[in-house]
Amino acid sequence: MNISVVIPLYNEVESIGELSQWISRVMQENDFSYEIIIVDDGSRDGSWEKVLQLSGENLAIKAIRFQRNYGKSAALSQGFRFAKGDVVITMDSDLQDSPDEIPALFHKIANENFDVVSGWKKKRHDPFIKRRTSKFFNWATRKVSGIKLHDFNCGLKAYKNEVVKSIEVYGEMHRYIPVMAKWAGFTKIGELVVKHYPRKYGQTKFGIERFVNGFLDLLSISFVSRFGKRPMHFFGLWGTFLFVIGFAIAAFLAYEKIFNAVYKMTDRPLFYLGLVAMIVGAQLFLAGFLGELISRNSITKNDYIIADTKGLNSDNT
Repeated sequence: MNISVVIPLYNEVESIGELSQWISRVMQENDFSYEIIIVDDGSRDGSWEKVLQLSGENLAIKAIRFQRNYGKSAALSQGFRFAKGDVVITMDSDLQDSPDEIPALFHKIANENFDVVSGWKKKRHDPFIKRRTSKFFNWATRKVSGIKLHDFNCGLKAYKNEVVKSIEVYGEMHRYIPVMAKWAGFTKIGELVVKHYPRKYGQTKFGIERFVNGFLDLLSISFVSRFGKRPMHFFGLWGTFLFVIGFAIAAFLAYEKIFNAVYKMTDRPLFYLGLVAMIVGAQLFLAGFLGELISRNSITKNDYIIADTKGLNSDNT
């Protein structure tokens, strides 16, 4: 199968029929074999009933329904789990992403051998506050990740199938799939300028809390990806550094007390700074030690992404 299109759906009953027909037309015009996986994220507006109707009319449409609203990352995670296409394309269900971009996205993955291709909504039809916060978010993500993309949050993206099978999307991490892909070893990441249409039906789901959550998730994914399997390298390093600084301060004050006797050690603010540094350093070191014990006993401690093998029997232990 050439393409799997994964569509998270939440209260978009007016648009999903038009979107699925648009996708099917593009696929047929380009002679792609395809499937459309719609993940209903707990809609309450009749979206699921509409999806059931569409799947009865088009066998390429497959559907998953959540009991309640879990969020876009959960919807994408389940869509990725069942996707069978060589190229997996994601898009939002509100008709702001254009299915006419699918052939170009597929070409960059299948023929130019990109691992991930992100859409870039160069001209956006979003509220002012959403554009401003998104611009800052993209700048911060570029700085942290080192990935030179203009629009991390664009819903229109394409992936090799092995990419989506190698990463775990949870929380609000859908924004950082290119970042997770890079840290999983899929480093050929590109972008494509895509059309962005004004919202045709309903209202935007954007809220300021999503921006705050997104920034916190950026810090989380940065830390977990780098130190998740070796927490001592972070906590141990900073714990040792602070403890040494605190110990040096205490040693200096002790020297002053013994040989100069000018002050009581406890009368000097520097004493409390050194004491706090040693306490915090010891706590950080202990946190790293406990984290290392947890990591070593995790059932996923030896989960590594294998790119290829030769001459090995997969049943060998």
